[in-house]
Amino acid sequence: MWEDDTFTGEEAGKMEEEDSHAMARPHWLPGGSKFWYRYEKSTGHQDGGIDVEFLLVDTLTRTRQPVFDHEVVARELHRLTGENKQAGGLPVDEIDEINDTFVRFQALGRSWVYSSTKEKLEEYHPPHPHNDSLNHRRQVPFPAPNNTTYPQFSIRDHNIWVTTSPSASPYQLTKTGTASNPFDRNRIYLSPSKSSVAAWQYTPEQQHIVTLVESSPSDQIQPKVRELQYLKPGDRVRIDRPRLFSLATKTEIPTDDFLFKNPYHLENVGWSLGSNEEYRFLFNERGHQTLRILGMNPTDGKVRTLVEEKSKTFIDYSSKMYRRILNETDELIWASERSGYNHLYLYSLDTGTLSNPITTGDFVVRSIDRIDTLSRRIWFRGFGMIPSQDPYYAHLASINFNGTDLRILTADGNGTHTWTWSPDFTTLTDTFSRVDSPPTTLLRNATTGARIMTLQEPNTTTGPTPGVEIFSAPGRDNQTLIHGIIIRPANFSPSQKYPILEDIYAGPQDFFTPKAYSPLTSYREWADRGYIVVKLDGMGTNWRSKPFHDTAYKNLRDAGFADRIAWMHAAAQTRPWMDLSRVGVKGGSAGGQNAVGALLFHGDFYKAAAADSGCHDNRMDKIWWNEQWMGWPVDGSYADSSNVVHAGRLKGALMLIVGDLDDNVDPSSTLQVVNALNVAGKDYELLFVPGGRHGAGGSAYGRRRQADFFRRHLLEG
Repeated sequence: MWEDDTFTGEEAGKMEEEDSHAMARPHWLPGGSKFWYRYEKSTGHQDGGIDVEFLLVDTLTRTRQPVFDHEVVARELHRLTGENKQAGGLPVDEIDEINDTFVRFQALGRSWVYSSTKEKLEEYHPPHPHNDSLNHRRQVPFPAPNNTTYPQFSIRDHNIWVTTSPSASPYQLTKTGTASNPFDRNRIYLSPSKSSVAAWQYTPEQQHIVTLVESSPSDQIQPKVRELQYLKPGDRVRIDRPRLFSLATKTEIPTDDFLFKNPYHLENVGWSLGSNEEYRFLFNERGHQTLRILGMNPTDGKVRTLVEEKSKTFIDYSSKMYRRILNETDELIWASERSGYNHLYLYSLDTGTLSNPITTGDFVVRSIDRIDTLSRRIWFRGFGMIPSQDPYYAHLASINFNGTDLRILTADGNGTHTWTWSPDFTTLTDTFSRVDSPPTTLLRNATTGARIMTLQEPNTTTGPTPGVEIFSAPGRDNQTLIHGIIIRPANFSPSQKYPILEDIYAGPQDFFTPKAYSPLTSYREWADRGYIVVKLDGMGTNWRSKPFHDTAYKNLRDAGFADRIAWMHAAAQTRPWMDLSRVGVKGGSAGGQNAVGALLFHGDFYKAAAADSGCHDNRMDKIWWNEQWMGWPVDGSYADSSNVVHAGRLKGALMLIVGDLDDNVDPSSTLQVVNALNVAGKDYELLFVPGGRHGAGGSAYGRRRQADFFRRHLLEG
């Protein structure tokens, strides 16, 4: 049995952009042995033109050929529509059917059939259903079957009522529900035997209203006020309390909440199958240092721990939470960083014990790609699997449930990998690239990883635009490699010295340096203004080891600056054109917090910073993100990392950017920095964007203002 699954927050907001050139995204045909794909390649002209080719692959014969004669189709489209399309620019949107004699496809909003034997194109009109008299008879449907199952549950006056049959009157099951402590109609879970029910009673979260004043609405002269519910660190969250009830006795089965007191969040796992029914749920304790899967026994009300995780820093629930129940065997596949790396573990839920680690080693499991419960094998995406490669390069691997027979299926491709499975999961198309190397796409055996055939190789005419290089150097500990990229101007001259501009985002939820081949458009635009642009991930960012990540704990002001500065010094040792006396930094959101922090805490190195929509005091920002990394209860560490508290330490040139309609980070977070700078008598620039939302500095006007700011303080300063 095959199943797909992802980690919590899987690929959410992933910033890495892959170029579509040389990518082979398969469209499988019925039968599962053939697919077609669209391939884009540069014409090699200075205008950046692209030729498009449609190719058909037969995995059995290991052949690849054009889907149709592109020249003939272009000529035929011109004859039939008047549209003058070149063979390399066919406007084909979808290919619906391919066989030995014809191809049916969509283009220019119409359907077409191309005959390969006649070399002719005709418009395709789908056949109509047979027009016999039966199709015109008035059809009287049979009455729909009554599929309603019983018992049914409803909420009345904050309590649960139960209906056992269509003719029975509902009865009240609970009596403790109130307006301030109701039962949740969406959290009622009937046991498989229908003898018991788990129902969640809750205390709602507190009200915390953030008020946004739209200073310049387009439809009226006067400002508008907008309000949104927005919990911040330390606020009271919703408190859920699962309870058990016997439907036979119509009474509550007493349970103790000792193992799930002070929750940040609970999550339903569901009832176990089999004769020994047990209700299970996940408990994430406030502060994110304890995580448990718990079981409630409806026979005696006992609550037991099935799985427990503990951390002295934080459990990365927002990125690495993973659980998969295997109902057939009452087992659990569980992710944990207990070894220092994110790995998978197999648990017996019947006994509540660890059966065995599934994955081990100095790499991290990023996500689960496939699970085959029959062969008891897992395919997963891993980072750091090839010691000689960048630890952020993604590879596909597989392993048995018992931890044996680890296979890295993409090991022979030096780069970061993406893949697409065939419908029967026997083959996959694997595309790998680096920022300095265009994509290569292969067809692989999904069991062994063996190359079946090469689909596309980098086109020498579409090689990487000159000016980007990968660079790694030890960080603050003189041991751990820090990985980043360097982008030079298009008119670069090694005899000149260039100011350095770092694009920063040190949020602990991910890593942020591009790894796949892409245009790097924004970076190149800045470089072409006359900067050496750098992007890297220091300690405290995600998807390396647990100690690497823990650098951020209660210490977001750190932002990996010690690693960043060491990395730039190392790069400049062999690149004399990097001017370490003129280093600037720009960032938005958490990167805005980092950019200001660069001048507050490392003003001897950074000379200018532009901060867009920054989260400048973690007490002012959203609860989940900040309590995840800064902990709970709110303590002095929040003030220690606050740009507001430390505004008086400002050195260098600062530009602050904020929009009045930012509903992601409270705009007052920036305005409080403004106030603190005023009180401290510090000079700065403020770009206020009426109507601006989160990332307001990314507008054309915002980018121009930032370009002018850095020109004055880095290029000319």
